[in-house]
Amino acid sequence: MQMAEKQSLEAKLERIGNVLRLTGWVGLSLQIGFGAISVLLLMFAIAGRSFSQNTAVLPSVGVNVNPGTAPGIGVGIFWAVCGILALLGGIYLAFLQTRFSKRLRHADTMKHPAKSEVMNVLRLGAIVGLVGMLLTILGGGATLGVLLSKAISQPQGVAIYDPTRMIRSIDIMVAMANMSGIAANFVGAVASLSVFEWLHR
Repeated sequence: MQMAEKQSLEAKLERIGNVLRLTGWVGLSLQIGFGAISVLLLMFAIAGRSFSQNTAVLPSVGVNVNPGTAPGIGVGIFWAVCGILALLGGIYLAFLQTRFSKRLRHADTMKHPAKSEVMNVLRLGAIVGLVGMLLTILGGGATLGVLLSKAISQPQGVAIYDPTRMIRSIDIMVAMANMSGIAANFVGAVASLSVFEWLHR
């Protein structure tokens, strides 16, 4: 009877370890992928903004070729960076989840993590993912608001001489960086919540 209980417990721990490993590595890979896209888009957007701020007036034509910077785009970049910082925390927690899975499958029961420890990491991973989503949603909303105001203020069928009213690819990159950040944090939150719910049952 005792041997059967021990085998049942080992099988259960093996199953839990496998689920933690699978969700940890899948979540980690997707978060890193979406996070890398978000970071690259932000780097291009920030570099493009810096370059456009350094352009000057063409004196011979009398037209300002500096596209200017819309204030809302800077807010979008700020929230995107905050979301990426939250994502780094989520990536660390997903990696920690894979370490727990390895410890759970170890033959020595003294190396097994406590259930409360695993549940706390999963709960924290879900919270970090949700906070990261909120931050990047704020950034995406601010950026899309700027794009909408620029689109509305553009005269239809007429050349635009005010460069601050033009929609630039840099502005769209900031919006895409925030959307990618939302996806990355969403993956982390869903992975943690699904394993937390499964273990809770």
